[in-house]
Amino acid sequence: MKEYTVDLVVPVYKPDEKFDKLMQMLQRQTYPIGKILLMNTEEEYFPKRGYEELPHVEVRHLRKEEFDHGGTRHSAASLLDGDLILFLTQDAIPQDEYLVERLAVAFEDKQVAAAYARQLPCRDCGILERYTRSFNYPEKSSVKSMEDLQTYGIKTFFCSNVCAMYRRSVYEKLGGFEKHTIFNEDMILAGKIIQDGGRIAYVAEAAVIHSHNYGNIEQLRRNFDLAVSQAEHPEIFGMAKSESEGIRMVKQSAKYLMEIGKPWMIFKLTTNSGFKYIGYCLGKAYRKLPKWLILRLTMNRDYWK
Repeated sequence: MKEYTVDLVVPVYKPDEKFDKLMQMLQRQTYPIGKILLMNTEEEYFPKRGYEELPHVEVRHLRKEEFDHGGTRHSAASLLDGDLILFLTQDAIPQDEYLVERLAVAFEDKQVAAAYARQLPCRDCGILERYTRSFNYPEKSSVKSMEDLQTYGIKTFFCSNVCAMYRRSVYEKLGGFEKHTIFNEDMILAGKIIQDGGRIAYVAEAAVIHSHNYGNIEQLRRNFDLAVSQAEHPEIFGMAKSESEGIRMVKQSAKYLMEIGKPWMIFKLTTNSGFKYIGYCLGKAYRKLPKWLILRLTMNRDYWK
């Protein structure tokens, strides 16, 4: 295997014990990491646990109003010079010490420009979210290109910066992440990679523990922001519709609930999916909405300032 140099970026905000576990697991990785750059929002919330004193760790502090999903990550990437750049969120805990190694292996295919990891549910993850994880992150790895658009639809350029690695040369060639985006900076770049003739690798053998138990209103707001990002980037999301994939997931989830003998949970599934769909439709039509309503619907109020 070719030896790539790997740098790592983690946006941080009010870190908790999951962040501590993440940092501990990063120290145990079998594949060498050149630099770990922590982009911390609000210095007062950063824990004084000696992380900043580690020789390969650098902490950069920024104000809350300066944070942007794409812009902050892009600023971090511009400070690094590794062949590969791995982005993680502060609550994504590597399942084992082989995470970086297994993602790096994917780049032996010279056309692979991005590789993302499998996300496994946390212990407290609910049944529906647990199934969603298995739907979006199956056991089998895959490599997708423009040729797969008819087969996979929007999943062709699915990628998640919860844990995703990028080939820096291609990242820079395509301009990196959007400098100002409400959400989906990972899929926007992944879409550009696909359009450029590159490939996206899903590496099921590389896994992080990561899940959320969002309530209905949180789901609505999250899908509102997701749809806003899609509406703002028709050059990417116009390649394939996401609604059909959402319908397929709902059908598969209902089938799963029947199979495990919990048909009564279909009502919860239907309600949850309804809130997601309402948020998505409102986000798609955000240009027609008054500012006060947008600020009630969004999860990222600072984006609209």
